[in-house]
Amino acid sequence: MSRSSWLLTFSPCAALASLAAVTTTLLVLGYASSRPTSFLKDAAGYEYDDVPYSPAASATVPRRGAGYPPVLAYYISGGHGESVRMTRLLKAVYHPRNRYLLHLDAGAGAYERARLAGYVRSEQAFLEYGNVHVLGKGDSVDGRGASAVAAVLRGASVLVRIGADWDWLVTLQATDYPLVTQDDLLHALSAVPRDLNFIDHRVDTDTAPVLVLDQNLLQSTNAEISFSSGQREKPDAFQLFKGSPWTVLSRGFVEHCVVAPDNLPRTLLMYFSNALSPMEFYFQTAMANSARFTNATVNHTFRVYVPDGDHRSRYDAVVGSGAAFAGRLGDVDGDEALLQRIDQELLRRPLDGVTPGQWCAGGDEETEADDCSVGGDIDVVRQGEAGRRLAKLVAGLVGAAGP
Repeated sequence: MSRSSWLLTFSPCAALASLAAVTTTLLVLGYASSRPTSFLKDAAGYEYDDVPYSPAASATVPRRGAGYPPVLAYYISGGHGESVRMTRLLKAVYHPRNRYLLHLDAGAGAYERARLAGYVRSEQAFLEYGNVHVLGKGDSVDGRGASAVAAVLRGASVLVRIGADWDWLVTLQATDYPLVTQDDLLHALSAVPRDLNFIDHRVDTDTAPVLVLDQNLLQSTNAEISFSSGQREKPDAFQLFKGSPWTVLSRGFVEHCVVAPDNLPRTLLMYFSNALSPMEFYFQTAMANSARFTNATVNHTFRVYVPDGDHRSRYDAVVGSGAAFAGRLGDVDGDEALLQRIDQELLRRPLDGVTPGQWCAGGDEETEADDCSVGGDIDVVRQGEAGRRLAKLVAGLVGAAGP
């Protein structure tokens, strides 16, 4: 079946979703191509409050290139009732080298959004380095629909337009949490070619062609997706790939998806606009069907799901996994105790403080948490035991993925 044929065999429900996809594609491409001033402040329907978080004139810019750690861009999203979780996650993954964009979706109220922005304004390190940003207006999102892909692409387009260049995009939700310090993660990625993508993926041969309508693409309040009785055949213009929605994407690949220099990213937005769980397909399929990126991919995800069980077995499982992040946390009894143990034993993060690292004043293992409010050397990272294990794992993965 040709590419055009699956566009013409939609049910009325699917046709509406296709219209939404066209709208989303135009919005995403418009965000990416607009001038910084209009994009950040004047874009209709997509407010962005950058004034409190703009870097001060004296803010330190991270050095980049050979011999220096990479720069990560974090897109951290959450919904109603998750602003406190997001601030805790931000403190746990904070490093002055990185960029951070926080997005509370349309399900969160104005008070939650103001509370999150107020916290960012009040943290000395965030003000000093100017690298934490909060979206002023939340997108409507259902994690099972195309609105989840649209939200990530919109967040990525913001991160492409603001701040210093970064090397990889890391997407996290409020229920995720790091298992290694940023010093350890940055050190593990220091020797990795910056054009590599870490995407868990495999050829999809058995997913049912379910059609859904994600009204969040067309409205400003959260809504659940609707299921259609129609079906469609799989396309023959590209091959479908499936995998974990948790990816670490190179800046080059992100720009490929956001700016869409060829038709593939646009075509895939259309195709997945009425698909179920497109976050498990979109980036995987875009990567695998691109001649430029298909050989620049490591089949791996840095994230592990927290298993069921008692506190000790769950902790041992996530630590023994070798992953850099764990999820979902905060949904069941015992998660708070697990988070506290991760803070104390893995991150050494103090209560209500950021995870310390070499960038803190003093820059050694005896550095007090309060010293992290004062800038140190942000271009040097300190590797711990967890970092050595992660670096060994990454080196093996990259070597296995090489030519």
